[in-house]
This record gives sequence, structure tokens and C-alpha cells, in this order.
Amino acid sequence: MYYPEEVIEEVRTRNDIVDIVSQYVNLKKKGANYFGLCPFHNEKSPSFSVSPGKQMYYCFGCGAGGNVITFVMEYENYTFVEAVKMLADRAGIALPEVEYSKEARAQADLKNTLLEINRLAANFFYYQLKQPSGKVGYDYFKEKRRLTDDTIRHFGLGYSSKVPDDLYRYMRSKGYNDDILKETGLFFIDERGARDKFWNRVMFPILDVNNRVIGFGGRVMGDGEPKYLNSPETKLFDKSRNLYGLNYARLSREGYLLICEGYLDVISLHQAGFTNAVASLGTAFTSQHANVLKRYTDQVILTYDSDGAGVKAALRAIPILKEVGMSIKVLNMKPYKDPDEFIKKYGRERFAMLLDGSADPTEFQLKKAAANYDLRDSAGRLNYLKDAIDILARKGVTPTARDVYAGRLAEETGVGKKAILEQMNDVLRSTQRRDRRKEQRDLAGQGNAADIRVPYSAGGDAALGAASAGRQLIAALLQSPEKIPYVRQRLNMDAVALPEMQEALRAIFRCADEQLPVNITSLQQMLDDKPMAEVNRAQAVNAGHPLQQKDIDMYLERLDNAKPISQTVKGTTDDQFLSAFSKLRKEKGAADPPQSD
Repeated sequence: MYYPEEVIEEVRTRNDIVDIVSQYVNLKKKGANYFGLCPFHNEKSPSFSVSPGKQMYYCFGCGAGGNVITFVMEYENYTFVEAVKMLADRAGIALPEVEYSKEARAQADLKNTLLEINRLAANFFYYQLKQPSGKVGYDYFKEKRRLTDDTIRHFGLGYSSKVPDDLYRYMRSKGYNDDILKETGLFFIDERGARDKFWNRVMFPILDVNNRVIGFGGRVMGDGEPKYLNSPETKLFDKSRNLYGLNYARLSREGYLLICEGYLDVISLHQAGFTNAVASLGTAFTSQHANVLKRYTDQVILTYDSDGAGVKAALRAIPILKEVGMSIKVLNMKPYKDPDEFIKKYGRERFAMLLDGSADPTEFQLKKAAANYDLRDSAGRLNYLKDAIDILARKGVTPTARDVYAGRLAEETGVGKKAILEQMNDVLRSTQRRDRRKEQRDLAGQGNAADIRVPYSAGGDAALGAASAGRQLIAALLQSPEKIPYVRQRLNMDAVALPEMQEALRAIFRCADEQLPVNITSLQQMLDDKPMAEVNRAQAVNAGHPLQQKDIDMYLERLDNAKPISQTVKGTTDDQFLSAFSKLRKEKGAADPPQSD
């Protein structure tokens, strides 16, 4: 699909990348750039960099990179056109009608087809719930969970029957073939036949914030395993970046969100009037989840189950939420297990009162740490004191809070407040030194990434050198499109290590053939996710580092000299092969095998 280059450029320049990324990621300025936790992989220390000068982002942890349009595509799982439309609407830019390329049309059609199949599947499961065969599921929702018909309809709850290929046969009757059905994550399809992934389960459609069905969760009826089953990751569904119920919760006027453990906690809370509840999707709470929530609020209350697993989940989530700048409270529902059980016992009003009195997260962490030790024993008090100081030295705890809690710790343990504060300051200084070392390593990593142009030695590094050379050629041609004819004439495409890089280079050549601008914008309209990721990585690591003719010659020479091992040994004698193999083993640090007599 093609928009005029000047339109794309206007959309890009009128959407500052720092402003856009800040809506998703908590960024902090360090030098000329901004850093935060990467929204595309789970991490504890920030390695995600945004450059306002270059209007680019790059993660030194996972390699994600690109411009503002790429970021919206990656984060929102949008197509190129969807991302451009969103940014154009934000900037008040009127877009012309788009002209679709063959590749872009195929990509958009695939996504729309998967969404349509998911919609049909959700309707199918809802219909099955109301049939005689779905009575076990309906009774579970109505009798055991006390859900109303309005709630069941609101969340589109359903049932997958005991017939193991029920949904598959329905989809085939709608004209969908196995190739497309494999992409949905709803079926197991192999040479032995096809069967449904979900059967004999109550079903929970998972919707994105735009109310599109992107996946499913299912709870087994009976004693089967696993008890809960979720859709695998697909072109539509990424469980680490979606939260159940967020499509409704984001519209709440409460000003804060409730984070629960499971589907039914969310549904029960919404039915009781707490429409600001969400849950992670069958996975531990991650920094990506925190970044998603940060878009809608900076206040959350953790309402995890009060059992051991729920307490551990809350303790894991607290530092992740603090890292993105969230204000946190923790709900104590003991002796009741979860919000659903509490509300059934005491009702909505008592639960609202409980929310008003929810605990400060530091208070919650200290109570749980104290519960691990016998404070009547000297060793127990010292161990508790060590854990407590570590908790108070973490990010998000104010100096005033540290002073108050130090006084309380002194009373609990019999250790002087002054000694506790001195020990706390030692831990704080140690943490600061560790953070500085981490920052220095990150900066060194940036230097290494930018210095990738250095020639590689021959021999064992050939494959790595060839891969890097292919990526560097992409960067060089983006910087100097006039070099395309020269590179095209000399390049042995078969020597380019990755198929994704080959696709990217062919797209660059196609831009030249069709007299299109050779830039990220044009390539985004031609390439799928994987080759586009290589383009973004190539541009990001070379931003601010002009590549010259001698660099291009070096990359081409590197590719000419790089041959697969199969070609290297082809035609050699046995002695030559064994000699080469022995040399390779020594390079890898392995000893030669003992000689037989």
C-alpha cells in the first residue's frame, strides 16, 4: 500500500517520537537520549533508548528499533496503514486514499481473516453454551459462579463441546482451509488429521482495546489438565502485552485500575460494579503489562488471591509497577481467597470499603518479610532486618518513608534507629554504584553496536561476519541509495546469511526500480515483520555513523569470502577434512579425541 512520501513524512514529523513513546513507556532523560523498560520484551533494567534528535528508538536488549510509525505498528499490532491513520488522526492530518501493493494487501487480508475467524469462533462458543450439550458450562457460570445472563452476554462467555473437532468442522463448512486455520491457534492440524485445541471447556473470548477478538481462554469442565488453557501466540495475540478486561476497564472513570489474577475475578468484579478490573492472561505480570496499564492510569490496586501463590505474584508485581512510575496499593482479603469469594460473602459495599483501606505496598512487603522469621529469636530478627532494609532501599520508597519505617524496625528488632539508617544508606550507595555500572555497560553496548563496521577476522567468525555484513549493506543503501546499482552488480545474494536480509535487500532494489524513495517508510509498505525488523535494526545501530564506499566494499568482500561449511569441505580429501575439523575444534576450545591403537 502506498501513501505519497510527502504525506508519510508529514505524519512522521508531526508526531514527536518521545511524545508518542512516553504514552506507553516511562522514559527518563540520560544525556541526549531517553531510556526506559523495553515494551517489547520483559526486562528489569532499562535498555530501551529513544533519540529525539534522530527520531528513532532502539532496544539494546532485544534489538527492536525504528521510527514512530514502526513503534505504533509493533506496540499496537497495527498494520502500516492502521499506524499511519492513528498518527494522522492525532496530528489532524487528512489522508488520501491508499493504493495497496500486493504484499500489503495480502498481509492486511490475512489479519482481517484471522479476526473474522476469531469472531465466528466466539459466536460459535456462545451459541454452544445455550444448547443442551452446553448445560454443564451454563450451570457452571450460573450456579457455581452466580453470573447473570447479562454478564455472560457482556463478556461473550461460551462453551466448547466434548466433540474434539466440533469447531474445526464448523470452520471448514464456512470455507476456511487448513493453511489459514493453522494460523489461528485454535486447532491442532497434522498428517494424522485435525482437532480443536479447546474442547469440554467454558470459554472466555479475549478482546483487545478495540473490542476485536484476538484469542481465547478456556477452563476445563471436570478433572482434566491443564485447568486453564490459553491461545498460543499468533499474529493477533501476544499475552505479554494484553490484559483481560482492559477493553472495558479503560473506559472507567474511577482513576485507578484493579489488577486481578484470573478471568473470573475480573468478571465477578465487573458484575458487582467494579468495571475497572483487569487480569494478565495466563502469565506472570511483566514490565510490558505495566507499560500497557501506564497508558490509562498511574494508580493500581493489586487484588491477587490471598494464598501463597497470590502473595508471591503481588511481591513480584510491586517492583515492576514502581519501575514505570505507578502508585500502588495491595488489597488484603484474608481469610477469603479472592474478590469473587469476598463479594459473595459480604457484597459490593464491604468490598468498596476494603478498597478504601488497602495497604501501602511497602507495608505489605514488610509484613510478608516479617512472617518468614521468628522475631523472638536474634537470628530471626537480624534476617528480617536485612530483608526489610533491602525492601526500603528499593526505588519508589521516599526518604521520609524510610525514616518512619526505620523507627518502626528499631522498635520491632531492638536495633537502634541510627544503626538501621546507616545500614540502609550503605545498601543505597551499593545500589547506586550497581546502577552506574549498568549504565556504563549500556553505553559500552551502544558503542559496540555502532562499531559493528569493524572488519571481522577470517576463519571461525565467517558466519557472524557475513550476517553482520548483510545487515550493514542494508544500512549503507538506506544512507546512500545512489550506491544501489554498484552493490546490485557485485552482490552475491546467496551469501547473505538470513532470508529476512535477502528480502530487505530485494525490497531496496525494488524501490530503485520503481523510482520510490529508499527509506523506512517505503520499505514498511513492502515488507513483513521479520525483514522489517532487520531494516530497523540496521538503521538504528548505524544512526549518526555515515557508511562510506570503503565500508561497502568491505561488506561485499566479506560476503564474497563467506561460504557455508558444506561448500568449504566439498571436494577436500579425508586428511584435509580431518585437519580442518581439528583446527575448528581447537578454536572452540575442545580437545582432540584420544587416538586408538
